[in-house]
This record gives sequence, C-alpha cells and structure tokens, in this order.
Amino acid sequence: MSTRSPVRSYAAVDLGASSGRVIVGRVATGRAGDASLDLTEAHRFPNRPVRLAEGLRWDALGLYAGVVAGLRAAGPVDSIGIDSWAVDYGLLDADGALLGNPVHYRDGRTEGVAARVWERMPAAELYAATGLQYAPFNTLYQLVAARGTVPFTAARRLLLIPDLIAYWLTGRQGTELTNASTTQLIDPRTGDWARDVAGRLGIDLSLFAPLRRPGDPAGTLLPHVREETGLAGPVPVTTVGSHDTASAVAAVPAADGERFAYICTGTWSLAGLELDAPVLTEASRAANFTNELGLDGTVRYLRNIMGLWLLQECLRDWGSPDLAPLLREAAGVPPLRSVVDAGDPGFLAPGRMPRRVADACRATGQPVPSTPAEVTRCILDSLALAHRRAVEDAQRLADHPVDAVHVVGGGARNALLCRLTADACGLPVVAGPAEAAALGNVLVQARAGGLVGDLASMRRLVAGTQPLKRYEPTGDRAAWDAAACRITRR
Repeated sequence: MSTRSPVRSYAAVDLGASSGRVIVGRVATGRAGDASLDLTEAHRFPNRPVRLAEGLRWDALGLYAGVVAGLRAAGPVDSIGIDSWAVDYGLLDADGALLGNPVHYRDGRTEGVAARVWERMPAAELYAATGLQYAPFNTLYQLVAARGTVPFTAARRLLLIPDLIAYWLTGRQGTELTNASTTQLIDPRTGDWARDVAGRLGIDLSLFAPLRRPGDPAGTLLPHVREETGLAGPVPVTTVGSHDTASAVAAVPAADGERFAYICTGTWSLAGLELDAPVLTEASRAANFTNELGLDGTVRYLRNIMGLWLLQECLRDWGSPDLAPLLREAAGVPPLRSVVDAGDPGFLAPGRMPRRVADACRATGQPVPSTPAEVTRCILDSLALAHRRAVEDAQRLADHPVDAVHVVGGGARNALLCRLTADACGLPVVAGPAEAAALGNVLVQARAGGLVGDLASMRRLVAGTQPLKRYEPTGDRAAWDAAACRITRR
C-alpha cells in the first residue's frame, strides 16, 4: 500500500533573459523510492528586448501576457511562484501604474556611474557593507543613473521584475529577499536593508515594498486574472526564491553533507559556493565575488561569468544554425588552441560576437578562430577556464574546499561544456537538472504547502527523481594551466 501524499500541482513562472516559461510541477512525497517530482512545460514565449531611441528596454506587458497565457495553459494548480533574472525593475506612480518600459541591464545608461558612486562611498566600504561584486548594471548604479529623469521623479514604488508580475497578478506589493540582495542595498549579514549605504548615496528606501522571504504568501489571483486564465479561485501566489539563481541553487542535487561547488549555466554562468555567512574581505572584493542571499539564511558566494551568452550571440550572428552538429564539430577542434577571458565586460553588449572573440584572440597573440566550430570551441574552452578560476578562487577566499562541482541549468545539457569543465577543474562534475530554477521554484511552493521539509529534503527529492550525469576529469592539467596564463584582462 502506498504512503505517498496526494499529487499537488504548482505553476512555476520562470522568466529568462531570452524567453519565459510557465512550467507545471507535480509533487508527491513519501517513503524513499515512493516520491515523484516531474515538470511539464505548459507554455513558452519569447522575451525580446526592444531598442528604442532612449535605449534598450524590456517588453514588460508582453512578458505579462505570456505569463497569463501560460497560466491558462497550465490548468488547475495549487499555487503559483515567479522567478526571473535579477537587478532590473519597474517604476510605478501613485496609482500603481507602470511608468514606462523597464530598462534592460545591458543598456548603456550606467557607464561611468560607478565612479560617481565611489566618490561618495569608496568601493571597499560599499563592499564591506553589502558584499556585492562590482557589475555596471547593479540596481544601485541603475538608480543613480535614473536620478532626475521624469519617470524616476514621478515614481512612488519600485518593484523588481518578479515582484512586478506578482503585483499585476495579485494587486499586492512586496520585495523578495533573494532578489533584493542583488540590488547592492541589502546587508547580507542581517538580511535587511543597508540603510547607511542608502542614506549616504541619497537613495530613498521607501520606494521599495516591504521585504518578504521564500515561502511567504504573496496574495491570491485577482478576479479578472482568474477570468482570463480560467483558474477557479482562490489561487494563491507563493513567494519563492525569485532570483532564478536562488531557485536553481536550491535544486542542486547535493547529497547530505557533500562539499560542493555549483555552476548555474545559461545566458550567464554563476559559479561559486553555498555558505552560512558572507565573505566580506578585501581579497574577496578584489576577486569580484558576490554575496547574494539564498534559501534558509544561506549565502550564494559566487562570481558572474559571461556564460553561454557568448555562444548565443554567435549563433544569432550566424543565422541560428542547429547547435548539435556545431558542438560535434567543435569537439573535434584541437583543444585550448585559443582562449579568451569569459569574464571580460567587453563581451557584455550584444552584436558582432564572433568578430569580438576573434579580436580578443588576436590582441593576445593567439591563433584567430575563423570557422563557427573554431569559435565555438574557443568559447567553451574559455568558459571551462573561467569556471575553474571561479571554483578555485571561491575555495581559497572562503576557506571552503569542495569535492565535486554541480552544473545546473540549461548548460547541463551541453555535454562538451560539462566535460571540459570537469577537465579544467580537475573535479567530478555532476550535470543536472537542466530545469533547476523551475524545480527550486516548485519545491519552495511545495514546502509552503507542507509536502517537503528542509533544504536537504528538497535536494534529496531532486536527486532521487531527476536524471543526472557524472563527468570524471581527464586529460592534462598542465595544458589548462598554460592556457590560463594566456588570458590577460583588458
């Protein structure tokens, strides 16, 4: 006789930089081997930035329409959770109306802003207070850049992207903590606003809605939303780790007590460790590591790497060829022939990526890749090197050795990248789940509903139900050491 709980369904709204999805997760728990956790994609829709005269913008209304269509396709669910990329936001007026399209983090408006901020609060002090790495698009710099503009002057509320979608669904406003920790306005030691930072930089924290944490209720669907989606009410919206990396790390299938590093791969690679406390040393700042908050008081200590954005932009330039044969051809290209710094901010902007990769190789005196296969191999070798450097630096800076690397997210499907990462790191790589963000989203909802226990229980459920693949390191470590020496930052 089965002791498994009844199956419950949860809708994970997972918004990425190039597409959005609504995924239905069905969860039932019980004895070992008598649990289930499966995902079904209900709807996928594009997320295409729009370049206007004033700059690069997100199509927030298009995203919301995709979410509503996805919830309609999902059918009856017990709860809804929303995660997305970090740092970007929408501004609302006193009536709660959106003041223009949210600015895209790749927009150029923050150029030179950091230097102005550091005049008022030196970079070392800012890091000691917030633990956040320097990135030109951090919300803090976006807010300083926006100061004095008509929308910012008229704004009475600022909502990060997943909180904005939740507000449109429920009419209730909040600021989810894991995502708020990417604004550079949160103290990672207290999990509360860094009020001294905001005060010194003239940022009004009353713009932000009250903080809420994963598992907190975020409201129920408004009547007109239920009518549009066909969902019978009340349908709760549950706060999840609304930064997609927080949700993805929650779904890392690590064994109890395992010492692990993680790499969340997709448009970005986020490589690092899960810690109990932030690392706020000057050495950590110099290495550009960030301390973002995760589930249950954990800290995501990681470095941002440009990620598969490099390859995505090349594919776009080449007319979107089929990736599988290109990867097979790239596997046959001589290894480590040419490498670039995958963390170089010069790769941040879109456009002409094959030429920019070639130029970076030329500037360092390396053979210039000319064919798509050669460029692809250069990018994947370079990403593996960047993963290695991040994992090694994180262990040293946090004094936290690891025995394995978990690769989660879309890049877990890229066997060549996973194999190269194992070789570069000299550590076993466990690849999967590819849908880590959606799984973490679903599991937080399931935990709020009483189906799942602590973070370790969530990870056991992932490990016991999702397909994983293990890659053992092979090859010559010295070759990777020599390749790393060829990379110089611009």
